Amino acid sequence: MTAVPPSAVLRVGSDRRPTTVTEPRSDVPPPTAMDQPKRILIVEDDADIADVLSLHLRDERYEVVHSADGAEGLRLLEQGGWDALILDLMLPGVDGLEICRRARAMTRYTPIIITSARSSEVHRILGLELGADDYLAKPFSVLELVARVKALLRRVDALARDSRLDAGTLDVAGLAIDPIAREASVDGARIDLTPREFDLLYFFARHPGKVFSRMDLLNAVWGYQHEGYEHTVNTHINRLRAKIEADPAEPVRILTVWGRGYKLAAPGQRDA
Repeated sequence: MTAVPPSAVLRVGSDRRPTTVTEPRSDVPPPTAMDQPKRILIVEDDADIADVLSLHLRDERYEVVHSADGAEGLRLLEQGGWDALILDLMLPGVDGLEICRRARAMTRYTPIIITSARSSEVHRILGLELGADDYLAKPFSVLELVARVKALLRRVDALARDSRLDAGTLDVAGLAIDPIAREASVDGARIDLTPREFDLLYFFARHPGKVFSRMDLLNAVWGYQHEGYEHTVNTHINRLRAKIEADPAEPVRILTVWGRGYKLAAPGQRDA
């Protein structure tokens, strides 16, 4: 039988349902006893989406558990031990936004990806405000979603390594950032940041005065590069400014460099 190429199943969540699936990949080595597979919880009431996504994630040697009910998904979430959460919004039992809020209250580090037919900017921003790391509107490419999961998990591992290396508090532009405790303060006042907001601010603080494009930030902080998703950076920059600037409309810390990107003002550097 002719092998089915990985691209045979591309988009899920539309009226056209996939009719083929891929064979398990042979080029991904099985995990060793010292390298246990990451555990991913999918809370999704569409069986077709969940089946295809689970197949592709298992091909990457992730351990996947699926729940089609919000209440059951919340119970599984509360058991702990998850490395990533993929979450639909419109769920029976418990709404996906409530699960997202509860998940972020339980852990500040676990990546949360929302997938939803609710594609409006309002829902996307609300999901991010509740702590989601990413938001994909249906229909979406399952291969892209898997790539985003891998990128977010790599980023969590990299940030953990960086935090261990940066043992001290970073002080720049009136900000104090503790990478071990993952806490930040502005002019001595503690600020409440989501995990992604902290990652973004921490990255800027490690490179004060350096200009980064939106694509640079997507790659460095989110761990992937996809053209057309720069709005994710814009949203987080705006939310971060609202928390660290005295006047977000006239920022003096995170500066826009027109035509190039953003930078964190170095000491004595207050104008774009």
